Amino acid sequence: MNKVLLVEDNREVAGILFDYFECLGMELDYADNGELGLQLALAGNFDIIILDLMLPRMDGLTVCNKLRDAGNTTPILMLTALDNREDMLNGFSHGADDYLTKPFDLEILEARMQALMKRYRGKVASCNIVFGPLTIDQKIRQAYREQKRLALNPTTYALLEILALKAPEVVTRQEITQQLWQDEEPNNDVLRSHIYQLRAQLDKPFNQAMLVTVPKIGFRLELPQ
Repeated sequence: MNKVLLVEDNREVAGILFDYFECLGMELDYADNGELGLQLALAGNFDIIILDLMLPRMDGLTVCNKLRDAGNTTPILMLTALDNREDMLNGFSHGADDYLTKPFDLEILEARMQALMKRYRGKVASCNIVFGPLTIDQKIRQAYREQKRLALNPTTYALLEILALKAPEVVTRQEITQQLWQDEEPNNDVLRSHIYQLRAQLDKPFNQAMLVTVPKIGFRLELPQ
């Protein structure tokens, strides 16, 4: 049974989501403000967190940021009534894995949730992926460059794993979106945002970049010279 934390101050929206997901056999916990949501997320063991952006006491971006700073890697799907590129990018920069604007289709929400939970669980692996100074421990889903741990959320971890498994070959944008989102392919800004966040961890603290954009095709990892 999937365990879901819903942090949403609109009781009508929360009621609809409770009815829908309980019919699917999911177990839901609920908070109507950011402070309580943060407390529950840190204390509980959830498969996914559905987090509204505009919340009383503590907004969703702050909640998201505090969870990631505390080392919480539970997938976060952010809900918001704000529909513009800046808000979406801001959500990703604070550690969200996906983003859905209100009003939304319940089946689309469910599909996005299932995709996030599936790649968060991953597959139990028997070995590490090593590519030059990069090491990925698939059992604990953590990555290191030059033995420095990279602060990745579930989506940026999955993205790095996809690239590392084929390195130094190119991975096309289509391959990446298919593996990460299956049939619910996002717009280009979503993938671009996750690439930006991955670069901030994988390349920015170091002298040479490993993540390379191949124009009009995709991305690949290369060894530092």
